[in-house]
Amino acid sequence: MSESQKLSEMIRLASDEPAPLYQQLKLGIINLIRTGHWQPNQRMPSESDLVNELGVSRMTINRALRELTSEGYLLRLQGVGTFVAEIKAFTPMLEVHNIADEIENRGHRHTSQVLLLRSEQASTASAQAFGLQTGAQLFHSRMVHFENDVPVQLEDRLVNPRVAPLYLAQDFTRSTPFAYLTQIAPLTAGEHVVEAVNASAEEQQLLHIDNTEPCLQIQRRTWHHEAVVTAARLLYPGARYKMFGRFQQQS
Repeated sequence: MSESQKLSEMIRLASDEPAPLYQQLKLGIINLIRTGHWQPNQRMPSESDLVNELGVSRMTINRALRELTSEGYLLRLQGVGTFVAEIKAFTPMLEVHNIADEIENRGHRHTSQVLLLRSEQASTASAQAFGLQTGAQLFHSRMVHFENDVPVQLEDRLVNPRVAPLYLAQDFTRSTPFAYLTQIAPLTAGEHVVEAVNASAEEQQLLHIDNTEPCLQIQRRTWHHEAVVTAARLLYPGARYKMFGRFQQQS
């Protein structure tokens, strides 16, 4: 099998997916780096090679590589090429907590409403996020978390059945997905992206907000050793949530 065929199989792009092609390409490259297919300091294929091998435009390739470079995954040297960057140790500003514990620590009452809990086939984008084949089984849960009966978070989560085979049997009105998953597959690594977004009409209704209120979105993946455990999208009403982080210079 040629390198071209191997790359096309390892990075699957689909024009009918909701995620733009450049985002699908980014996820595919990140997965190859995280799983060790591409090692630190290894030279990447050129933009022309990627265009030919993956069948997408140079603009799509260029945007994906530029963003991966700015995010620290790649290193681009003028006139030399693009290389996989060395991953440096860091202390994250954001810690991962159980929302039920956060609410109860404030002396308030946590409740939740489960909107969806089922098995489904992975799309191309979600399969790449987990390092699985398109169409593989994933578990999907969607729920609203309340603080004293006021909705404060909409959680949309995909879960790896190989890591949590009994996920669908849990009562998530009594415990949270986070609490269950950290018990059976303790977090060993994670990543998250934070941005301000506008909620959809359905999300506005679920969070009891109007169409003028912005939301804070956290997209998070977590690992247990080499396995991706979960990929979650967490949506918070901007007026009811603030982010706090503490950091200090390392000596």
